Amino acid sequence: MLDIRFIRENPDIVKTAIKNRNMKLDIQEVLDLDSDRRKILVEVEGLKAEKNTISKKGKPDQAVIDKMKALSQKVDDLDKKVEGIDEKLGNLLLYIPNIPHNSIPIGSSENNKEVRKWGEPRKFDFKPKTHIEIGEDLDILDFPRSSKISGSGFCLFKGLGALLERALINFMLDLHTKEHGYKEIFPPFLVNRASMTGTGQLPKLEEDMYKLKDDELFLIPTAEVPVTNIHRDEILDEPELPVYYTAYTACFRREAGSYGKDTKGLMRVHQFDKVELVKFVKPEASFDELEKLLGNAEKVLQKLGIPYRVVMLATGDISFAASKCYDIEAWTPGIEKNLEVSSCSNFTDFQARRANIKYRTKDKKVEYVHTLNGSGIAMARTVVCILENYQQKDGSVIIPEVLRPYMGQRDRITKE
Repeated sequence: MLDIRFIRENPDIVKTAIKNRNMKLDIQEVLDLDSDRRKILVEVEGLKAEKNTISKKGKPDQAVIDKMKALSQKVDDLDKKVEGIDEKLGNLLLYIPNIPHNSIPIGSSENNKEVRKWGEPRKFDFKPKTHIEIGEDLDILDFPRSSKISGSGFCLFKGLGALLERALINFMLDLHTKEHGYKEIFPPFLVNRASMTGTGQLPKLEEDMYKLKDDELFLIPTAEVPVTNIHRDEILDEPELPVYYTAYTACFRREAGSYGKDTKGLMRVHQFDKVELVKFVKPEASFDELEKLLGNAEKVLQKLGIPYRVVMLATGDISFAASKCYDIEAWTPGIEKNLEVSSCSNFTDFQARRANIKYRTKDKKVEYVHTLNGSGIAMARTVVCILENYQQKDGSVIIPEVLRPYMGQRDRITKE
């Protein structure tokens, strides 16, 4: 969340940020509550000072005692009023988004800026199939049976399809731990409300989350949630920073706002696998760390040999909690689209304030860390990219070289 002092001192900056995000949100109530709170605190301090003055005048008579009781009661009443304001103010602050960094484009998704491209799209001497056709022909993806088991928006991986999924997970974890310096984490897939609030999914995005009926627990939409909350309510020491974590988890999203969007095959599913990258860093290093994080995610696609582009998101397209975000979009020749397979974001101190994650500087000051995270990368759409980019005329799919050690040295997927 934003610091109330920042909002108080920079209301125009906050209002402009909200406008540039294409959000309709009035912060006047926040400003009014903050003003009321500060006025009451001044009154409380005055009453306490009056009590102290009276108490120093020697032995009190009954009138003085009655006066002291009345002052104490008034202080108690005002303290309760402040508590009520604090609760209301705290709830309102949870709905105010982060301030977009001044380097990103202003506008909606059409204003997103392409930063760079990597790789050349393959030229086919036959009409490329979609991943749905390839998966069904090779009997490695089974959408009818997954619908029977769970409903629409799920996928059943079979045989070499399941092995391909597992190979991708292990390849990415090995890459990020052995080459990029991340520590592997295997977190819970269920988290409490405090964890979801800390990273910004709640309360704003609750309709898109899966919540258990009888417990105050949520299925995670991304490993960002449990991994970032590892250090909730903690103070790290400056020499510990930066902290790099990577984690594989399944991810669960209701996709409540996806009506009318392309939901065929693996394009938009309710459950998918992902390897996540999470960083805790000093504030002055966070935007450099974002570029490094982006490079770590890009390396996955480079090693897989999949063409992609990097896009800097505009103010109206970045997430609620992010200050700056890059998307990596990989090319898929079968469906002829660039698919987002990774988002890499710097949240500055926005999540750290919500989750109370701090660090102690060398001169003993306590400050909020900056948090970052990125997909390193998401599996479902990466499978789409591999199947469509590596498909052959005979219906088989060549396995990228980096995955072969994880797939028993097979060099291609054929129907078993």
